[in-house]
Amino acid sequence: MKRRAGEREKELKKKKLLEELGENRLPYLTPADADFHQLWKTKYSKLIFRKSDTVPEELHQMVQESFLALREHNCFFQDLVRIKGKDFLTPVSRILIGNPGCTYKYLNTRLFTVPWPAESYDIKYCSPQIHDACKALMRLNDYLHIETVKALQGQNLFENKEIIDPTVIDRKQSFATSLTEQESVSKDQSSVCESKDDRSLKNRTSYNLTLLNYMDPLQMLYLKQEPYFGMGNMAVSWHHDENLVERSAVAVYSYSCEDSSVQESNEQELKGRDPAVWHMGLKVAWDIETPGLAVPLHQGDIYLMLDDLNMTHQHCVLAGLSPRFSSTHRVADSSRGTLEYILGLCELALQNLQTDSDSMALSLKSLEAAVVKQVEEIHNEVEFEWLRQFWFQGKRYLKCTDWWLKPMAKLEEFWRKLEIMTSLVLSEVRKEQQIEEQRNETISCFLLLLKERQKLRKEWTARCQSDAAESLPEDQRPECHPFWTDDDECNMPLPYDLEEVIAYLQNLVQWIE
Repeated sequence: MKRRAGEREKELKKKKLLEELGENRLPYLTPADADFHQLWKTKYSKLIFRKSDTVPEELHQMVQESFLALREHNCFFQDLVRIKGKDFLTPVSRILIGNPGCTYKYLNTRLFTVPWPAESYDIKYCSPQIHDACKALMRLNDYLHIETVKALQGQNLFENKEIIDPTVIDRKQSFATSLTEQESVSKDQSSVCESKDDRSLKNRTSYNLTLLNYMDPLQMLYLKQEPYFGMGNMAVSWHHDENLVERSAVAVYSYSCEDSSVQESNEQELKGRDPAVWHMGLKVAWDIETPGLAVPLHQGDIYLMLDDLNMTHQHCVLAGLSPRFSSTHRVADSSRGTLEYILGLCELALQNLQTDSDSMALSLKSLEAAVVKQVEEIHNEVEFEWLRQFWFQGKRYLKCTDWWLKPMAKLEEFWRKLEIMTSLVLSEVRKEQQIEEQRNETISCFLLLLKERQKLRKEWTARCQSDAAESLPEDQRPECHPFWTDDDECNMPLPYDLEEVIAYLQNLVQWIE
């Protein structure tokens, strides 16, 4: 409900802004404009930019080879996202790489990390090239963490000195430093942070995953036009990045495959940004007074969005003419989005299930409304936020690794037990031995959660059968519910008919009232 209310609020703000503009367009500046750097300094100071020649060449080579290897192995996928109740294929193809067991949710779609080679995890990749690509991106992640810490510390040091250009941080360490030395610096800085007990700084810069993007604009039949400033073709519309740790930074490495066939325009002849070059657009959220920025992105450039910039501003990606990759490193909110979290919830729910030592019959320890509500909420979360989200993306993850198959099998096992627990609640509420007030409260909360489950099952089934889903390559098409089976491999058919149960409980509620 909160998410839908937020979407409605955004739509109203967008509609109001466009109405205020009418046929006009807001001003925006590029580096060709005299006031560009002054505007950046005064209104966009938490955007930090690093040109490619400040990044170690060894790192460039590793990262760019990893992009090309992942593309060669067909590891980039268009996501089927849901906006205002409709499914859309993203124009940008993506893959999520990061800490094992992490996920990232955007536009009602949960992506699951292809794990990078973290210590103490046994990860089998489909090819050595994919392993090397994930390892290179983990090295980039470490480098960007260091850069982000230094940028934040630099802004804290200089925030009261107006003579310092906030987009340029004094770099006391040579960028020619090898990656081995960089790792040493990382450890040194980590100890400094710990000695200062600066946990906030660490929490806001410890990137746990990267969302990789790829798009070839010349292969796109249609790209949206930027609506407020007239900036041209957009690869990614105006947005705030979702589901991140509050005030955490975002770091982006950009790699456009520039070649001699794509020539930059003569900037003196242009009004506005060069349409041949990729740009990052930035604006103050829902503001018509402050001009926007269009910052050109070249091969190997890096930018950092620090502190609350992602909350107070919106950004977009403006397409150039050449294919482009980017690696967008984030501190994803892991409070509800990790494998450890959801497995912990399942264990919590199963504490209400007991087995008779003699008959081996299953029963519930408690029928209190609060306990039933908690278990059924966990049941819905496992099914709709994890199992269905995973299988909705087809077999895409198997192109990189089979790492997620065992955790999903474990979640499916938990889900079947949760289904049994639902049937046990139903059996108990049919009895009349309970105290009437307690029984009525249990029935009411139970019914609400089963209605939600029924609605979501119908919605997910429809999504799996939509035209957008059918248009995907066969190995990427949604699998409606492979964990719901009646075959010999799953000797546990559904223990109840949901529609019949809801009809029965509704009649029971009416009779009680």
